[in-house]
Amino acid sequence: MSVAARATRQALKEEQRVAAERRAAVTLKVQHWENGKAGPSEWIVKPDAEQH
Repeated sequence: MSVAARATRQALKEEQRVAAERRAAVTLKVQHWENGKAGPSEWIVKPDAEQH
């Protein structure tokens, strides 16, 4: 996260700050396909329990 983005989020009021932090959260899941069939999927960046 960039310094400017972090400073901007910290300057927001509580409600807007929480919403901005949620938008900044990133998750990544990968699933490999071979011959038209899906293989097992794996989390690269797991979601936080708070997001669900």
